[in-house]
Formats: sequence, structure tokens, C-alpha cells
Amino acid sequence: MLFPAVEESLKNPTGDEAKNPEGLIPTAIRQLKADNPELVICTDVALDPYNSDGHDGIVTDDGRILNDETIEVLCEQARVQAEAGADIIAPSDMMDGRIGAIRSTLDESGFTEVSLLSYCAKYASAYYGPFRDALESAPKAGDKKTYQMDPANVREALREIELDEEEGADILMVKPAGPYLDVIRFMREMTALPVAAYQVSGEYAMIKAASEKGWLDERAVALEAMTSIRRAGADIIFTYYARQIAQWLAQS
Repeated sequence: MLFPAVEESLKNPTGDEAKNPEGLIPTAIRQLKADNPELVICTDVALDPYNSDGHDGIVTDDGRILNDETIEVLCEQARVQAEAGADIIAPSDMMDGRIGAIRSTLDESGFTEVSLLSYCAKYASAYYGPFRDALESAPKAGDKKTYQMDPANVREALREIELDEEEGADILMVKPAGPYLDVIRFMREMTALPVAAYQVSGEYAMIKAASEKGWLDERAVALEAMTSIRRAGADIIFTYYARQIAQWLAQS
């Protein structure tokens, strides 16, 4: 699963670098596929790594996010990634209607077998800090609460499940995972599609930090966290612990 750290000089208010066929992500996809053709590659579709404002969408002078104009860029970004060889396109932007628009763009471009993993319930969470610091992609002004979901609201997630499934999503995602186990459960009960959950950077960093201080047994706590996410109904778990967990399970 690929996310870019983009040079500041390549960023602008409309995120044009996201559409560059010779950009970082398309180049990485082609190289990875050349080295390992069987590798399944999932790519992020959103403008925040490419947007000089640090938002997932195009921002007006008065701070509004332009939903429809953003979707046009996202569709082209998705098409470029599919052309490079991406197997799964994962829109994380939370613009309204982007799943249907991207599905149509991919189908019309001949990429009918490229799957869509929708960040269906992506919350405006305080747990994203380490990731945004690493990528230097935090908003320059304001926050993402006008398009990401209110942590206190589960009903909106239920509506989004129905809409994204109708628009053509193949997999539905809840993000973050641990604090939203109830949302994972609701999603599992509402859809027959695969359900994914993303244990985000803040969740990972808390376990790491507490373990380094000797307060927790890292292996036991990390595996318990994974078990909880799986028990709630997730078929797929995205986690920064993936490599360590694979090693632990192989040892046992």
C-alpha cells in the first residue's frame, strides 16, 4: 500500500502532481511490478500529499473545499495509477460521489478489473498525527472536519456504506480501527462486501511508545489489538505492524 512524500516544490493548490504519469507513485508501481509481478499494489487517491494547502481537496480563498472540482482531479489520478499497474485504488479523500465517478473513469478507460477500496468511514481523528508529520501533509489552515466524519457520529457511516456500495466500491474501509470497533461491527452487519480496517499511525505509535517504556508487552498487546479488530468484523487489516506480526506468527 503506497503513500507518497512529495517534494514541496511539486505541490500547488490544485494538486496537479497527482496526475503526473511520471510522478513518484506511478514510477514506484511500475518498478515494483517489474521486480515482483505477483505483488498486489494498493494506491491512495487523495490530494493532501500534493496540495500546497495540505487538504484532500481543492480549497477556495475563503477556505471551502470544492467537491466536484476535486473529483475531476481524483479521477485522473486514479486512471494514471491504474495505467501504471495498480491493482486496487483506494480513495481516502472523502469527497461526496467520488466512488461512482472513479469507477466510471476506470471502466471507460478499460480498467474494469481494477478494484476500488473505499475509505467509507474515515473519521476526523486525532490519531493521524505521526503519519501527517512524516509526510508533512497536515492542513496549512483549518482542519478536515468538513469532509471527514465526526467521531461522535455513527449514523453518517451507515449512510456512507449504502452509498459507496451502490456507487461500485469493492471493499469498504473504517479508519481508524481500534477506537471505532463499533463502526466496523455495524459495517460488517450491513454489507456482504469485504470490510477493511486501518490501524493508523497514532494507534501504532502508542503501543510502540508504551512498550519502549516497559509498560506493555508489545507482542501480546499488538496481537490482542489485531484480534479485537478481526473480532469486530474486519476481513482485512492495514497496520504498520504487518511485518512484525508476520514474523511473530511465523515464529509461533
